[in-house]
Amino acid sequence: MDLLLEGFQQALTPTNLLFACLGVILGTAVGVLPGIGPAMALALLLPVTYSVGPDSAIIMFAGVYYGGMYGGSTTSILLNTPGESSSVVTALEGNKMAKRGRAAQALATAAIGSFIAGTIGTVLLWVLTPRVSDLVVKLGAPSYFALMLLSFIAVTTVLGSSRLRGFIALFLGLAIGLVGTQTGQARLTFGDAKLADGIDVVVVAVAIFAVGEALWVAAHLRRKPLEIIPVGQPWMGKQDWKRSWKPWLRGTAYGFPFGALPAGGAEMPTFLSYVTEKRLTNHPEEFGKGAIEGVAGPEAANNASAAGTMLPLLTLGLPTTATAAIMLSALTSYGIQPGPLLMENESDLVWALLASLLIANTLLLVINLPLAPLWAKLLRIPRPQLYAGILFFACLGAYTVNFQAFDLALLLLFGVLGFAMRRFGIPVLPLIVGVILGPKMEGQLTEALAISGGDVSTLWSEPVAVVVYSVIGLLLTAVAVNGLRRPAPAAPVTTEEKELVER
Repeated sequence: MDLLLEGFQQALTPTNLLFACLGVILGTAVGVLPGIGPAMALALLLPVTYSVGPDSAIIMFAGVYYGGMYGGSTTSILLNTPGESSSVVTALEGNKMAKRGRAAQALATAAIGSFIAGTIGTVLLWVLTPRVSDLVVKLGAPSYFALMLLSFIAVTTVLGSSRLRGFIALFLGLAIGLVGTQTGQARLTFGDAKLADGIDVVVVAVAIFAVGEALWVAAHLRRKPLEIIPVGQPWMGKQDWKRSWKPWLRGTAYGFPFGALPAGGAEMPTFLSYVTEKRLTNHPEEFGKGAIEGVAGPEAANNASAAGTMLPLLTLGLPTTATAAIMLSALTSYGIQPGPLLMENESDLVWALLASLLIANTLLLVINLPLAPLWAKLLRIPRPQLYAGILFFACLGAYTVNFQAFDLALLLLFGVLGFAMRRFGIPVLPLIVGVILGPKMEGQLTEALAISGGDVSTLWSEPVAVVVYSVIGLLLTAVAVNGLRRPAPAAPVTTEEKELVER
């Protein structure tokens, strides 16, 4: 409790509170704008870590993460265009509510549900993070190697419709992570001394998220102006509260555990929450026409999942989402290694971050409820000007890494790669995880083999490693069995669903 109070004392300093407000506002803004999620925002902000203290930077990044999760719901409700993949389910009922003249109620239940779920998730983090750290500190290199292998398998088999594309993305990321002379031997440097230190993850992340997305939008730019449903001040009536509070709690129960799982993310719990509310509702006739439960539950699951991703990130150093992967990169840029010793070596930073999550969550509610009409106006920014600004900051951020024009050439190269990945439906998360965790996994493997004198059996010499390999075996078996099944006849796709997917 004393450490938590000290964390609040550090997080509530004027400087850190300012960074928290800035993060929430930026996060909401990028979440509102379609196609610009928190992962891209954090990638563009990574160069900030070179001039700002670690506590301020991480607190701001946490605010961006939470704000981005909420901002995606605004776009889904007002525009029927999810700003984040985790907000797709919100669009199903939220936009219907808006078309019925209940946009204010939809935005209110999304904001309040996000606050409640985020608060419960943060409290769970306070309780679980020290206990999980005490357990994992006893793990050796073989167990960490197995856990990282599980992360690789999970992000490639769970995400996307094609496992092959997932593995392609993973191997691309691992190949990028191999570049350099970190092991004493030049690998994939092509004789160029500028690649001797490897490719900075800032350049890769900014290129894949920002440049790739800008090229994709430029190739599919629509000149037709967006039709935005007007919104007043968000509010909820007594009946809305009565129908929302149970979905908020059930959504939280779904979101936090899935966020803490490797490759769990927020997509699955939001979908499960929607299905659950559809089955339990006392107003089944409203589903498909604008049921408030279909907004309250998924949005709570969305934000609870965001809190859950912090648990494996801080205790194991394993990111479960692309945004968490960027945050991991930010921590390592300060020489801070997330993992079991983080609570011991950087306890002040960790508790300040955990305290700031509650502060950011509160700011999210206080700021976003009054500013909902303003966020709606933000959607009117012309796409050419918006993405021109993004490309400018992307180039500026990549150049400030080493102050070399060579990094701009790499930025363009990986930006084209990011565009190609979107064109062929290749998921981005496996690539980013491969770039960040690939070298770490190689280090754990080297350490384990060095200690055992080259004995490969050391990789399954620890109980945790054996359990993880068993989970990997079950996961691969389930994927293989599912792949052998004959696909069921596809249900007819409605015109509205086609438009949603296209957007």
